[in-house]
Amino acid sequence: MKIAVVVQRYGLEINGGAELHARYVAEHLARHADVEVLTTCAHDYVAWRNDLPAGLTHLNGVPVRRFPVAKERVVEQFARASARVYGEMHSVAEELAWIDSEGPTSTALIQHISRHKADYDYFIFFSFRYYQSFHGIRAVPAQSLLVPTAEREGAVGLSVFAPVFRAARALMYNSFEERAMIQAVSGNHDVPHVVVGIGSDVPGVTRPDRFRQHHGIHTPFIVYVGRIDENKGCKELFAYFQHYSASVGGDLTLVLMGNSLLPIPDHPRIRHLGFVSDEDKFDGIAASEALVMPSYFESLSMVALEAWALGRPVLANGRCDVLAGQCLRSNAGLYYTNYREFRETLQLVASDRALAQALGDNGRTYYRRHYDWPVIERKYMDMLTRLQQADRAGEARRPLEPLPGWMARRNVNCRPANAVVAELPAGPAVAQGRG
Repeated sequence: MKIAVVVQRYGLEINGGAELHARYVAEHLARHADVEVLTTCAHDYVAWRNDLPAGLTHLNGVPVRRFPVAKERVVEQFARASARVYGEMHSVAEELAWIDSEGPTSTALIQHISRHKADYDYFIFFSFRYYQSFHGIRAVPAQSLLVPTAEREGAVGLSVFAPVFRAARALMYNSFEERAMIQAVSGNHDVPHVVVGIGSDVPGVTRPDRFRQHHGIHTPFIVYVGRIDENKGCKELFAYFQHYSASVGGDLTLVLMGNSLLPIPDHPRIRHLGFVSDEDKFDGIAASEALVMPSYFESLSMVALEAWALGRPVLANGRCDVLAGQCLRSNAGLYYTNYREFRETLQLVASDRALAQALGDNGRTYYRRHYDWPVIERKYMDMLTRLQQADRAGEARRPLEPLPGWMARRNVNCRPANAVVAELPAGPAVAQGRG
């Protein structure tokens, strides 16, 4: 079986999000099938510049075929398009223009998929909102699996995506909350699917003392790992933690790992280490009192799973349905929805060693049961085998719904995407299974 993994950007230096998710899946499925990655020449997710050469290379033993981006993103244009389709009545044409401005606009990649679809059995597309997934699935709907990596934000409510959710042969969801949201907005309940999530290459042995010595951190600390961005809840985290330090006192430190798009507060109990190696990341998580995950929008949170794999509790933003659901299903984390809850949950985790140990032990068990790589690999291969058997049996497939014609696309009859999302079911999907 030959599989193409299609993702917006790809590389060892991309250490988070859907791109790392895609790389992990590609490398692990390569143990069971013939896998090739199809991606763009972009490295920077803001501008989508062609920073990498086009053509075929290999990364960790997996062939990677890169295609040029036809145009860089114009940030101001994308912001205007987003404000229009998220907040106002608009047209299908404006939604298609939004996808084009979101990027990465690689017509060469879509042409390759269309012209060489017979060379692959199936295509696994990552991240529903990007150009390559929207146009790629429309080019090969009968061969497409979609890993949506969808968060509860405006893009989910755009009308052009619902037919794509219905047209894909299968969906590989990250969480029960993501599944509930997408099924509600698209009515794709009959499309084959599985809640699979993602594993991680967590080391069997970590060195917390090495991390402390290397960075000169000798006090208890909580750790944040990822892009330091307002959209990830970091601005609120800074305010909450500074207030906590002033009111509670003590020597608890907030350690930040990752590139920052925000100014880091000049505070004696906040340390920014910048981009760190995987070894440093895992050692740092293992050395921490807890991982803090302040994001409002997540489709899964790989770093929360990594913390649980290492036996550390998680303190999460409860306004994110996925994070709240994961904490409840795992019984391995606490969550907050305001500063008072942040203070109380943080103080509890930092001061009650027995509780922190119990949460960490629960997290390790939860990870092994649902997110160890043999579990993830089996779910993917079971779905691919299921589709292959359906193809051989000639089972009927849902037809791809065509886009409206030229005139109909310009009718201003699409509701504001944010209003659509606001009406979708909300809250953790606690009763819908474990995962």
